[in-house]
Amino acid sequence: MKVRDAMHKGVTWVEPTTSVQALARDMRDEDIGSIPIGENDRLVGMVTDRDIICKGVADGADLSTLTARDVMSGPILYCRADEDVDDAVRLMEANKVRRLPVIDENKRMIGMLSLGDIASVGNRELAGEVVQAVAEHHA
Repeated sequence: MKVRDAMHKGVTWVEPTTSVQALARDMRDEDIGSIPIGENDRLVGMVTDRDIICKGVADGADLSTLTARDVMSGPILYCRADEDVDDAVRLMEANKVRRLPVIDENKRMIGMLSLGDIASVGNRELAGEVVQAVAEHHA
């Protein structure tokens, strides 16, 4: 199965100058755990709910002044729409991530591949492998 057949579409990014408060509100309203960050037509980072907590709240930063740039994670990991889901899963496992932006042949972000996407297309065994790899450091 190809990534394009498993991913969810309609993903957009926000600018690095977006406030952390706006990011958190978007995550809550959209029921998502990460938001891609883009600048000059390029994906430059990701902000997860964990990034906001660990790089903002836990450090005692003034949350009213923090932006996506202050808390975003890098380098960017991504997969291509035309690659096999198995290959994307191996990338997720190796880097202990739960989701990957998906790009097309023009290097434009066209979707997001998450553990839930993998499990919902019927490949629960693959999804379980990623969960085990991501959770390994917590054991």
